[in-house]
Amino acid sequence: MIDLARAGVVAGAVVALAAGLVVAPPASSSRVSTAEAAEAAAPRTTATTTSSTIRTASAATVFKGGLHVEQQGPAAIAATQLAAQGRTADAAAARTIAAQPIAIWLGSWYDDAMLVKVIQRNLAAAEKKGTTPVFVTYDIPGRDCGGHSSGGAANDAAYLAWNQKVATALAGHRAVVLVEPDSLGHLSSCPAMTTTRTATIASAVAAFSRAGVPAYLDGGNSNWVKPADMAARLRAAGIGKARGFYTNVANYYTVDQERAYAEKVSAATGGARYVIDVGRNGRGWKGTWCNAPGAGLGQTPRVATSGTTRLDALLWVKTPGASDGTCGGGPAAGTWFPSYATALVANRR
Repeated sequence: MIDLARAGVVAGAVVALAAGLVVAPPASSSRVSTAEAAEAAAPRTTATTTSSTIRTASAATVFKGGLHVEQQGPAAIAATQLAAQGRTADAAAARTIAAQPIAIWLGSWYDDAMLVKVIQRNLAAAEKKGTTPVFVTYDIPGRDCGGHSSGGAANDAAYLAWNQKVATALAGHRAVVLVEPDSLGHLSSCPAMTTTRTATIASAVAAFSRAGVPAYLDGGNSNWVKPADMAARLRAAGIGKARGFYTNVANYYTVDQERAYAEKVSAATGGARYVIDVGRNGRGWKGTWCNAPGAGLGQTPRVATSGTTRLDALLWVKTPGASDGTCGGGPAAGTWFPSYATALVANRR
């Protein structure tokens, strides 16, 4: 159902990231004091939460400085490629999307070394601007229950080892993680996985909690799993150690509809906070989740710093313009879909 990128988009992202990761060693100096050398060698801590404050911190604290805009994300790479092809309208649409903060997806399309480099590069860029990056983990075994974005780690042990690499790279830094879209919602389609999957996610969440990283779990959407059932899945998946949950990822339901649903789930999970994906919900539900015709970009991503609900932020989680799969004339899941991206911008509200 959801994927970040495939083929040229992933390859382009890896090349672009690798190109910016060579750092010249600092010139040595005998005048540098022992104290200065120790300070330079010490890890720089920018985290705003700890394991004990993940659930209680304000949204402004969790997302301190606002949302990070990635400079080499799929939309930016697509804009460059389309411009080089002379496709000015499609390139302009991609640039419009790239200008917004969009979640950064992590999965097995990166080897372990590149995975860490991608995380470090984005953390460094965000810290330079004082913003907060949002990452998405997407490598759970049996991902998508064999749908358009099937795949994931070979087994639970491999997944948890991979997840720990992510948690370790994020420890001590200001960042937010959305854990495995569809992983809990899809249990309705593959119920035999329920026990092992919820236990695995709970272990993954515990790793992020130990690292002081606020994590949000899959909360499905308002037209999928009943609030009481979703709350039960979230409790089994360790939401007690997470910041909360997210809804509407890669879908199109309106903010009001999702917020009403999320408030019910929150009430059944001890007041867990939540975020909503608004990347493509500007025109509401259009009859299908897969490259829905007539969809438009949603509200500008932002942190919720006021209000009486448990809403933390409106985010662009699914990359607008990335295909949902080979439906509606689209390319493979995650590949940039130029005409669809252009339509999303044209239909924006």
